[in-house]
Amino acid sequence: MAGGPGDLLESARRWLAQDPDPDTRAELSALIEGEDLAGLRDRFGAKLEFGTAGLRGELGAGPNRMNRVTVMRAAAGLAKVLGPGKHVVIGYDARRKSDVFARDTAAVLTGAGLHASLLPAPLPTPVLAFAVRHLGADAGVTVTASHNPPRDNGYKVYWGDGSQIVPPIDREISAAIDAAGPVDRLPLHAPGTLTELGEGIIDDYLHAVTSLPLGEARDLKVAYTPLHGVGAATLTGAFLDAGFESPMAVEEQREPDPDFPTVSFPNPEEPGAMDLAIALAAKKGADLVLANDPDADRCAVGVPLPDGGCRMLTGDEVGGLLAEHVITHTTGDRMVATTIVSSTLLGKIARAYDVRYGETLTGFKWIIKAGPGLVFGYEEAIGYSVGSDAGLPVHDKDGIGAALTVAAIAAAAKRDGRTLLDLLDDQARRYGLHATSQLSFRVADLSLITDAMTRLRTTPPAELAGRTVLGVDDLAKGEGGLPPTDGLRFRLTGDARVVVRPSGTEPKLKCYLEVVVPVTGEVAQARTRAAQDLDALKADLSGLMKLG
Repeated sequence: MAGGPGDLLESARRWLAQDPDPDTRAELSALIEGEDLAGLRDRFGAKLEFGTAGLRGELGAGPNRMNRVTVMRAAAGLAKVLGPGKHVVIGYDARRKSDVFARDTAAVLTGAGLHASLLPAPLPTPVLAFAVRHLGADAGVTVTASHNPPRDNGYKVYWGDGSQIVPPIDREISAAIDAAGPVDRLPLHAPGTLTELGEGIIDDYLHAVTSLPLGEARDLKVAYTPLHGVGAATLTGAFLDAGFESPMAVEEQREPDPDFPTVSFPNPEEPGAMDLAIALAAKKGADLVLANDPDADRCAVGVPLPDGGCRMLTGDEVGGLLAEHVITHTTGDRMVATTIVSSTLLGKIARAYDVRYGETLTGFKWIIKAGPGLVFGYEEAIGYSVGSDAGLPVHDKDGIGAALTVAAIAAAAKRDGRTLLDLLDDQARRYGLHATSQLSFRVADLSLITDAMTRLRTTPPAELAGRTVLGVDDLAKGEGGLPPTDGLRFRLTGDARVVVRPSGTEPKLKCYLEVVVPVTGEVAQARTRAAQDLDALKADLSGLMKLG
């Protein structure tokens, strides 16, 4: 990338010459005219890397930002790898420039001799993932930054099976992007090769998710928030089509808004993000609280409490409830799958029902490829794909289908005078209480993470929180037949474990903790003990990492 002042200015001028966007042209012109070297270096000293989730970054000018040039180059790279005549479905969310980036993608793809189908409006990511397979396309693109801050946008690529791309396809596309020339020389808009899809594709998606095994109970009051994202209309349509009453949406957060004005961070897992939904549930007497992240591929679940509060369920708790529901409502040779950092509970549920179990690396791109007969997959970061005897309607995480299925479970529980919390207690009695938590260390210097991982590999602890370390699995060696990844799994006495891995998207070292407590008396007592055990693990790990 650009180095000295002269190189920076020259790189910026070359970029400016091809930039079709008046907004980023004005931004870049001001930096060049003011000889703002720091601003130019921030934009041209590095570039957004195309990985297995595509591209994601801050909006702005230059190769280290999301902009029309970056997107058109990505589309040119995808077109090169696919080749003329192939079919790509394109979707987008309601963030700034998402619709523009989607149409730029269509223009580049069709100009390169491919056929493009454009979704009719800003829609949930799972609609795009569904449409790729439903329409028999060769690939898909959705323009979204999911639950990132308002200043960001992104570009996610799917292959013909409707799942996110994995190596080596990502590397092939990245190399083709690097080889793309100036975007103002790309042929655009070949006549007759762009299809503007109608509302029928949404109807087809709704038919697929409402065909999931939902049981018969429908009496349920739901408080819901899409967190200013694109989920409200599609989720409401799914609930009504399935026979539920319309969820009560948080009015301040119902409509898409790229500024996300009522939350500090548009992620339902972040503190404060669910406050308005919880308040609405208390005011209206809701039985269940649901939320989607802004592109509606994830689902958060809460159970209102008599005191007006709400017990938010962890991703692992929701995963366990969904898994048992799907398994008991499907037949035949089936598989369920989760990741190496999720709870071990799913494996025990699978064994109890004689269902095959798969464990993968983190990310839905791996979960979907766990094996044939997959009817349910989940990751602890509140992502779920729910299926039926016909398989998975969406080969990616689907916050709409998951919300609908959770509502069906909650409605059946309500019919029996119970709640999801009672069902969690039932599972704890059957399988032991599986309690999970996370510990993250954010650093300014990435070498600190490298050093910490090296220390753990060379001198692993003999015990953690009074539990003997029975073994250490170095995931970089491809343990258990998994692709190699930078991570360590510590197996502890008492059926506990800790997984340590660097974050793939942030300067963080992340620790995933699990303890399993047998339930011999009251479940509440087991939960108290589990919380104490997790706190002890966190304290030991904090001292061990020496990262702050």
